[in-house]
Amino acid sequence: MRTGHLRIAGLGKTFRGETGPTEAMRAIDLNVAPGEFVTVVGPSGCGKSTLLNLVAGLEEPTTGTVELDGVPMLGPGPDRIMVFQDGALFPWLDVRRNVEFGLRIAGVPRDERAERALEVLRTMQIEGFARARIHELSGGMRQRVALARALVLRPKVLLLDEPFASLDAQMRDELLGVLQDLWRGTGATVMFVTHNIREAACLGDRVVVLSRRPGTVKGIVANSAPRPRRIEDEEVMERVRDVNRLVAEEIRWSHEQELRH
Repeated sequence: MRTGHLRIAGLGKTFRGETGPTEAMRAIDLNVAPGEFVTVVGPSGCGKSTLLNLVAGLEEPTTGTVELDGVPMLGPGPDRIMVFQDGALFPWLDVRRNVEFGLRIAGVPRDERAERALEVLRTMQIEGFARARIHELSGGMRQRVALARALVLRPKVLLLDEPFASLDAQMRDELLGVLQDLWRGTGATVMFVTHNIREAACLGDRVVVLSRRPGTVKGIVANSAPRPRRIEDEEVMERVRDVNRLVAEEIRWSHEQELRH
């Protein structure tokens, strides 16, 4: 049976540099249920991307643990797939072969690779671009391909690091709907990092607000608004206001701390 229960306990990360240690995040505790869509917001430098990297196994924690279905995550694995802001597509491959790449590495037979790739391209409504080169695509199309390449692997956990940040508002809003449809069809657990509070409130079952560095969980806003959601929906805007209140509290607290020191 498909699962995807993430348990993050006491997670912290300190980077060692020439100028000394920098504590990026501290004592993060978070349980993400199988199939839940969690969004993460917070100020620059609070450790949002670091959190995803630790869950993906791309970095080692300084303190704490990450478990998936009760198993400690000690490195990368096909059960957790990351989508980056720039898509990280291979320009020397066409769209279909980009989508097939992970399947080929995993040893999936050629015919099955092609079938699964075309299936997900149809779902993303870009099957007509299967033979196109990456440089021929718009930014929004490239992000569709990046999502397709991740989803074709059928991961338990999908990790998205500001995938829509470079897109214009119209394209971003369109892809918010596409992503919701895809997620509901796959049952994957999702962690989505963004600076955009409206985006976070539109997508998340819960919105996790991190504090300034070192990042800790300032608060969590639950979101039961019916899906599919649009940014302009009234219930989404109510959650935006809830998140903004937490962010304002964090800014006020940080300012008070600076004045004391």
